[in-house]
Amino acid sequence: MNIRKDDTVIVLSGDDKGVKGKVIAVSPKEDKVIVEKVNMIHKHVKPRKQGEAGGIIDAEGAIYASKVALYCSKCGKGVRVNYKVVDGKKVRVCAKCGQEL
Repeated sequence: MNIRKDDTVIVLSGDDKGVKGKVIAVSPKEDKVIVEKVNMIHKHVKPRKQGEAGGIIDAEGAIYASKVALYCSKCGKGVRVNYKVVDGKKVRVCAKCGQEL
């Protein structure tokens, strides 16, 4: 999985197609990611303590990682990822322009 937490991604398909956002959480086991302001769902929350308010809150839902692509600021669009070894470390680079992601 080439997407990590705090990456900027762009949504490729679905209701939020074309939306750019930051990755909040990654679940490699399920091959899903949670992106800011994408796939908003309504959660019904029960009050747990006395005096605490319950209600309906909006939260981000998980989407499949294949529906998002890493965003390259130089290219200005979603791109595929290549890997390059720099100073003994494996680094992710844009497949089109070669900029470090």
